[in-house]
Amino acid sequence: MNQSTDHITTATIEADPELPVIRITRDFRATPAQLFTAHTDPDVYARWVGPDSLGTVIDHWDACTGGSYRFLNTRGDEEYGFHGSFHEVSPERIVQTFTFEGHPEGVSLETMTFEELGDGWTRVHGHSLVGTFEAREMMLASGMEVGINEGYAALDRMLAAGELA
Repeated sequence: MNQSTDHITTATIEADPELPVIRITRDFRATPAQLFTAHTDPDVYARWVGPDSLGTVIDHWDACTGGSYRFLNTRGDEEYGFHGSFHEVSPERIVQTFTFEGHPEGVSLETMTFEELGDGWTRVHGHSLVGTFEAREMMLASGMEVGINEGYAALDRMLAAGELA
C-alpha cells in the first residue's frame, strides 16, 4: 500500500488466528496530538464514540497513568456501562483495561498507538487482548464494527470541522 495516497478510512478489524486478540487499524486526516485528545478528553470522547444510535454520558474520567474511567452508552431508557483503568497514558501510547458491565468477566487489555504517516495523516493502531477465544468471538459478534466505524466517522466530521485544535 502506498501510504502517501492510500488511506484506511474504514477501520480494519482483524482477529489473530493464534491469540485471543483483535487488531483495529484506521487512518485519520489529523495529527497524533489531535487523536490523543480525542481519546483522552472526556468531553471530546463523549461526542464521537460509539454507534450513532447511542449517546454517551461520562460518569468518571481520569485519563492519566493510574487513572480510571466509567461511561454509559444510552438509548432512551437503555443504559450500557463500561469501565476500566488507564495503565499508561502518553502522547504515543494509551494502555487501558476495558470492561462491558453486562459481561464483567470479559475484561480486555487495550493498547492504542498513533503513527504519523505524513501529509497530515495519522494511523491509529488498536490491539485488544481478551482472556479466551470465546470472549474474542463474543466481542466480534457484539456489533463492535458498527460502533467503531460510526464513531470514527463522527470523529472525522469533528476533525474536518476544526473542532480539535
